[in-house]
Amino acid sequence: MAEAVGLAASIGLVVVHTAILPLRIRPATLLGEGQVEAQGGLMTEQAVEVAILDAQLSPVQQRNLEKAWSCKVIDRTGLILDIFGERAATKEGSLQVELAHLEYQRSRLVRSWTHLERQRGGFGFLGGPGETQIEADRRLIGDRIVKLKRELEQVRRTRGLHRTARRRVPFPVVALVGYTNAGKSTLFNALTGAEVAARDQLFATLDPTMRGMRLPSGRRIILSDTVGFISDLPTELVAAFRATLEEVAEADVIMHVRDASHTDSMAQRADVIAVLDGMVSDGTLDADWPSRSIEVLNKADLMGGVDAVTVRDGCVAVSAITGEGLATLNDSVDARIAAGMQLVEYDIPSTDGAKLSWLYDHGEVIGREDRDEIVHVSVRLLAADRARFER
Repeated sequence: MAEAVGLAASIGLVVVHTAILPLRIRPATLLGEGQVEAQGGLMTEQAVEVAILDAQLSPVQQRNLEKAWSCKVIDRTGLILDIFGERAATKEGSLQVELAHLEYQRSRLVRSWTHLERQRGGFGFLGGPGETQIEADRRLIGDRIVKLKRELEQVRRTRGLHRTARRRVPFPVVALVGYTNAGKSTLFNALTGAEVAARDQLFATLDPTMRGMRLPSGRRIILSDTVGFISDLPTELVAAFRATLEEVAEADVIMHVRDASHTDSMAQRADVIAVLDGMVSDGTLDADWPSRSIEVLNKADLMGGVDAVTVRDGCVAVSAITGEGLATLNDSVDARIAAGMQLVEYDIPSTDGAKLSWLYDHGEVIGREDRDEIVHVSVRLLAADRARFER
């Protein structure tokens, strides 16, 4: 309930009434007859303009409830789509949101909407029933969906080119993932010094942002902030935001940010893992993703500091607001990247400063011995960097 209220408040709705009702599933209205009547009376008293059901409503149920309550009724999917529609800032984000909206609207165009059943006249001398308004609307929506999917495919191709370009200057990519409002953008700003919009609301970030940063070892990485996950994410959005999740699939390290102070922190963790496992099932993400992930328990300041947070193996407690624990987190990212590197040794002519410089820039030189005309170096390199250097 708290999450549903947070979703409503995040688009400026003033919540005047909430209720948790036991379900007596009725095909016509989802809720029981007495429940519909009782809630309708309360809504009339409060002059409610929008009623939100934190469930999935069929088009028929939505229409029947609107008639019974004399106000606009939306379900969880409609609410999340409204939030996304308001927040999308980039062209890609807008395309994704519009696609999700249209997929949702298409499912609402059913015979229950009687105003769409009027018919247009037939063509020429044949007469006949012609095309009904609902058929015309469905066709227009279908055409628009095809066009949007083409444009999004172009966006994905562009994103793929960007990733290929990044591989040519191959800094490791670290992607932030986590439940919505876990503090990913605040942590992103604290680590990179960026000024990405970070607010205490659900879905403050919709468009992925990337910034370069340097770790304590001197290694440069690219940090990527992504859209937050939520339980029961509408299927329309899972498909539409595939391009955003592709950044996670390409990442060398996945930083799973959790709100450690939240009462449902473990349930939120399970929801995020379910989304990532879903990406494994459809072939978007490698099954070994847990081995390259770090769990970050954020908002330690709300629990009395980092030392007050219970930490398991592979977890790091931090406060993005106060900066406590960030040094430990940076060290963990360094160690995780180093674990995926290969230790190699090279003999380089002492006159070839360019090669030496390249190794210092792209690898971690852990040993160097200057001989007469040769410099013997031991260096840790990512597999891609080693292949590139040896080529």
